[in-house]
This record gives sequence, C-alpha cells and structure tokens, in this order.
Amino acid sequence: MDAVAERSSLSETAARAALNLSLIQNETAGTTNAIDVRQLADLAERIRGAERVFLSGAGRSGLVLRMAAMRLMHLGLTVHIAGDTTTPAITAGDLLLVASGSGTTSGVVKAAETAVAAGADVAAVTTNAGSPLAGLADALVIIPAAQKTDHGSSLSRQYSGSLFEQSLFLATEAVFQTLWESTDEPAEQLWLRHANLE
Repeated sequence: MDAVAERSSLSETAARAALNLSLIQNETAGTTNAIDVRQLADLAERIRGAERVFLSGAGRSGLVLRMAAMRLMHLGLTVHIAGDTTTPAITAGDLLLVASGSGTTSGVVKAAETAVAAGADVAAVTTNAGSPLAGLADALVIIPAAQKTDHGSSLSRQYSGSLFEQSLFLATEAVFQTLWESTDEPAEQLWLRHANLE
C-alpha cells in the first residue's frame, strides 16, 4: 500500500471510529437515563447497611463487578469476590451483588440461591425483570439494554451484551459516587486504602 492509500485508509478508519464512539455514547446515555434512579438509591442504601458485600458475575459482567468491588473497598467497606480463594462464607447481614444481562447465568443464579439460603440479602442487576435471578433479589436494578443473545439491533447496534456491560459499569460508578458523597472523606483518604502490593 502506497503512502497516499495508507493515509486514506487511516482517515476512513478514524471516521468510522468517531462514528462508533458517538454510537456508544448515545446508546449508553439513552440506556442509563432510562434506569430508575430509585433502584440505584435502594442499592446504595443496601450496600451501606450490609456488614460485608460479596459480588458475583460471569464474563465481562464479572469484570465490571470487580471494578465496583475495588471502589467499595476504597470506601473502607469489607468486600469479597465470590469464587476467590480467600472469600469466606456469606451469612445473614451480608449482601450479595450479582449481575447478569439475561438473569439466567447458571453460576450467578446459583450464587444468589446460596446467599438466600444463608440468610443474606441479594441485589441483582439485569435486563430481565422476569428472570430467575430477579426473582431471588431483595433489591433489583433493571438496565433496559439488549441481552447478549439479542442480535436484532432493536435496542443496540453493538455486539452481544456490550451495552448492558457498559451501562452496568456506569450504574455501579454512580452508586459508588453516591456513597462517597455521603461521607466526609477526601480522595486522599480513599487513596490510602489503595493496593500497595502489585
């Protein structure tokens, strides 16, 4: 490819990237604006009132919940990721926060069932209010995004569950920010809790 053709190709790719950034911004804005903020407020209060917070998700949703767990740790909360080798048993007084776009992910539903049996509360984030996961939840946040198996492009032009996962990240960040603003701790105090073993 000669230099002129390469510049032209790069320019076309940059234009496509700009369009897709705009697409993602518009889709996430539309979806997060449709979340019932009372559900986010309920989630924040349940996190604040829990003795310990456990988080469980699979795939990319699980990665988002790991980011949320870090932020909750920065607030000084006792936080555990389900399945990690040092995670203790969940008990009454604890909260399990789970996320699954479909609300049917078997491992996540099983974790919620275990938490219920142990007397813990369950907070679920999903697209599907009629799902098994939603039925187990004491607190529910519905994100009106396409499920990963919905390829009809009616709710999102993005691949698979991307819009749910992006919106899940933004929703958990909003919950963190809400909890942080209710404290008098400056950012420097939160930073003292940041990992120093890497």
